[in-house]
Amino acid sequence: MNRTFFKIPAVFAVLCAALGFWGCHDGKGTRDAAAASAPSARVAAAQRGNISRVLTLAGQFQPYQVVDVHPKVSGYMARINVDIGDVVHQGQTLAVLQVPELRAQLQAATFAMGQSKEEITRAQHEIDRAEAYYAALHSESERLKQAAATRPGLIAQQELDNAQAQDLSAQAQVDSTKAAMAAAKQHMGAANAEEQRVQALEDYTTVTAPIAGVVVWRYADTGALIQGGTNSNDQTLPIVRIAQSQLLRLRVPVPEDDVQYVHTGDQLQVRVDAINRSFTGKIVRFTRSVNFETRSMETEVDVANNDLSIAPGMYANTALELGRAQNVVTIPVEALVLGAHNQQTVYALDGSNRIQVRAVQMGLQGSKLAQITSGLNPGDRVLVGGQEKYQEGERVNPLLTAEPPSETVQESGGMIDMKSPSSNGGTD
Repeated sequence: MNRTFFKIPAVFAVLCAALGFWGCHDGKGTRDAAAASAPSARVAAAQRGNISRVLTLAGQFQPYQVVDVHPKVSGYMARINVDIGDVVHQGQTLAVLQVPELRAQLQAATFAMGQSKEEITRAQHEIDRAEAYYAALHSESERLKQAAATRPGLIAQQELDNAQAQDLSAQAQVDSTKAAMAAAKQHMGAANAEEQRVQALEDYTTVTAPIAGVVVWRYADTGALIQGGTNSNDQTLPIVRIAQSQLLRLRVPVPEDDVQYVHTGDQLQVRVDAINRSFTGKIVRFTRSVNFETRSMETEVDVANNDLSIAPGMYANTALELGRAQNVVTIPVEALVLGAHNQQTVYALDGSNRIQVRAVQMGLQGSKLAQITSGLNPGDRVLVGGQEKYQEGERVNPLLTAEPPSETVQESGGMIDMKSPSSNGGTD
């Protein structure tokens, strides 16, 4: 009887333990089964990083100005003072022409000027004489009039008329001499203008440099007959060609798709492989027009070249930053889904790994990463690829992938490799 009493609690305890174990085992199994039934999804975390787009281009250096120096007059080359490669300053004498007929014309103009001065002197004397003669006749006429008025009949009327006529004639003579003086002054002005014109032509026989620069070519030698450049349609050869090389234009053709990113003042990195030199330049001007054939826009950077180490015609490799976003939220481009009304969306996960479709605003986009300006915070997880297989609210088993937070996109618009045979004209 007692043995039976003790067996009942033992069996009850074993039964309870078995039921408890079964209950616990059944709860964990349910969770494991739920996790096993949730589909796996590749996810990435939103991070803070940088995105930049850099366009690499080949440019070419050009002189800031190139001037063909023509003489104004035709003549024989008496002396030429410069040759190719010479550095000249503005106003420096480049050459001297010999034009004998100009010397004779200048002498004639000088003589004409002296003659005009003598005419003015003579005209002034004529005025003085005419005014004195007029003053005497006028006084005499006035005295006769006064006497006739005081004692009528004392002076004959004929005598009075003659005196008045002589007075008027003398006055007219004064006016005539003054007109002659005006004509003499006009003649002197014309003679002076002619003298200045011939003197200017004479001065043109000394050819000076209009700008400071380097003589890049010489077209004439001593003794050669040089034709004057009278207008821009002449096909006459210049004496020399001067290039302003102390300041260069670096011309870079920006492709049509990237024209929108070009602004005055933008910096670009320049590498001149020919002289192993690198520096930073700024865009100072661009054509605001796309070339029809090359589909590119010419963009210029002014480069100081006081030591003339960079020769016009050299190539340079440049890197232009088209856009930069620093310390921003970035996610892989694969996480973006184009939703309704062209709205960018992402499939984000909440704390229970359920999908939430969120609208986001996108900023700068690279080839692998995109900037998110609103809609996500650092640390938020988003699905990367295959979003069409999932539904909003669906629970997934996340597989976190490591993605870089920053990216620099290199876009090539053409580079020059100075070591390749094709770039220097060599052959294999």
